[in-house]
Amino acid sequence: MRTLHEAVTRCRTLVVEGPEDIGRNGLLAGLVRAGFMIRRSRGPLHHVDPTRPYRELLAVPGLLAVDGGIIHELVYGPLRHGRSRVTWIQALDFAEAVAERDGALLRLTDSGPPADAETAAAAAAYERAFHTLAQHVPVVTVDAGGPGPPIRAPDAPSLQLGRCKRKLTVGL
Repeated sequence: MRTLHEAVTRCRTLVVEGPEDIGRNGLLAGLVRAGFMIRRSRGPLHHVDPTRPYRELLAVPGLLAVDGGIIHELVYGPLRHGRSRVTWIQALDFAEAVAERDGALLRLTDSGPPADAETAAAAAAYERAFHTLAQHVPVVTVDAGGPGPPIRAPDAPSLQLGRCKRKLTVGL
């Protein structure tokens, strides 16, 4: 699996991960239009088992897209705090859980130049993390820096806001 379209058509679970400065709203909106339910972990990572909220999210039936955080912690934890609260064993277990749920990781990148030293260090750390995790779960790279093709599920009707123009009336 190499393209976003293949991931959307083949997977029932997608985990969206990437640097903080990359906009993901367009991608997430496209996944909603393709029938995916978007979920995010609420609050800070659990202090004993930081992957627990994400494993709980994976228990939801149907098409699921998780706005990630596990790999974010692997990358930014060491850059900002000297260590990650997520161990590699936990990250690999999470990757295998995603794969078992017919899933893939969507790796967001930006083809533009890095804004600063932390952004460049984060990009390199993401590269290493996804290289390792790709041994356990499919990874699809999506360049979020430029306009991409629309995300569509196969044979799914295109849902657009504003299609319904009728007024809501309440009878007495």
